[in-house]
Amino acid sequence: MLTANNRVAILLHEGTQSSKGKTGLSLLRYSDIPIVAVIDYKSAGGSLSALTGIPRDIPIVASVQDALAYNPDVLTIGIAPSGGALPAAWWQEVKQGVAAGLSVVNGLHTPMATDPELSALVQPGQWLWDVRQEPAGLTVGSGKARSLSCKRVLTVGTDMSVGKMSTSLELHKTCQQRGLRSHFVATGQTGLMLGHPGIPLDAIRVDFAAGAVEQQVMRYGTDHDMIHIEGQGSLMNPASTATLPLMRGSQPTHLVLVHRAGQTQIKSFPDFTIPPLPDAIQVYETVVRAGGTFAATKVVAIALNTFHLSEPDARAAIAQVQQETGLPCTDAIRFGADPIVDAID
Repeated sequence: MLTANNRVAILLHEGTQSSKGKTGLSLLRYSDIPIVAVIDYKSAGGSLSALTGIPRDIPIVASVQDALAYNPDVLTIGIAPSGGALPAAWWQEVKQGVAAGLSVVNGLHTPMATDPELSALVQPGQWLWDVRQEPAGLTVGSGKARSLSCKRVLTVGTDMSVGKMSTSLELHKTCQQRGLRSHFVATGQTGLMLGHPGIPLDAIRVDFAAGAVEQQVMRYGTDHDMIHIEGQGSLMNPASTATLPLMRGSQPTHLVLVHRAGQTQIKSFPDFTIPPLPDAIQVYETVVRAGGTFAATKVVAIALNTFHLSEPDARAAIAQVQQETGLPCTDAIRFGADPIVDAID
């Protein structure tokens, strides 16, 4: 629904400097659609580049009302509050935006298009897009993606929200720069909001999850040299259910393990310890083999998230992980994805 002619304001309350805003921050990093304002009352008036490291000169304002001064026509929900629903005050801001003529891109689990209060405010030409909707025509998985000749690269993680989507996007970009016929399969709301083809995996009934991934890979696999499947969740996180259907549906030929430098516990479950990286690699290689591929699919590289480290500390962390695992390692956003692409032979 979004086009290059839209002017977007991103609702990012309390997310400019936290993992709650990963959707909005990813849009700021990767979207080609003009973004005219970021809405975050905690960071209003601050420098977006200084706060996030994203080199974009976009004003941060305190409210949707303030954002209207920059003439947006779309309000994008870039925040993922605890529980999946907007607090009442932020919901009122969305209503104000719709009443002012803004369309809405909603990546939350809570739908907006069917809300009677919002629907009553929508005028001709406006729309409310709930990104997390199960597509029609799904079937169960059958493992047939293994018949494709293209390389299929799946990012897996030691935890949720460590940078799997960003890594896959950076790999895709690097492959395109090398002249490869590369394709990115979005599996979450952010990738879909960026305009990539795909599915909202966490909105799909579990019986059809692998089949939904398989459909996407089969749709594009015959016309491309390499398919990058956006990873979701983590086998190490007790709240995650997404990784196995991604493995079964994509039948990956290569895995890339994504890890946040220095993280030793699952963020939302501090009683759960992340195993040493060699052990995590063994887990993923064992599960992908048992999960339907019946192939010796390997973790070929480590993508290390070093956003919180200085550059010298980041380079030291990368060197340490390379020594610990014997695999190529880089921060794909910070230092480029070439070492990982080189490892995908």
